[in-house]
Amino acid sequence: MTARETRKDPEQHSGEVVAGKKVLILHNDDVHTFDYVIEALVEICGHEYYQASQCATITHFKGKCDIKRGGFSSLKVMKDALMERELTVTID
Repeated sequence: MTARETRKDPEQHSGEVVAGKKVLILHNDDVHTFDYVIEALVEICGHEYYQASQCATITHFKGKCDIKRGGFSSLKVMKDALMERELTVTID
């Protein structure tokens, strides 16, 4: 296998969602502060501070960010908790 083939693994970067797996998406709302969003992601989603900070930054500049992947039932609990904090989140 060449170095180029090693870097481009189609299974890792195909963009396909594995059967049964969903994505929790945070949407930009132009209301909440970075610190507020970061704190929520750390407490509710179990992110490390650095990961939560990057998610908040991506959401700010791109309008949305995938913040968690998993089964629907576990993501629904996180979605509801984030929505209680008035953050805009969806499950796809």
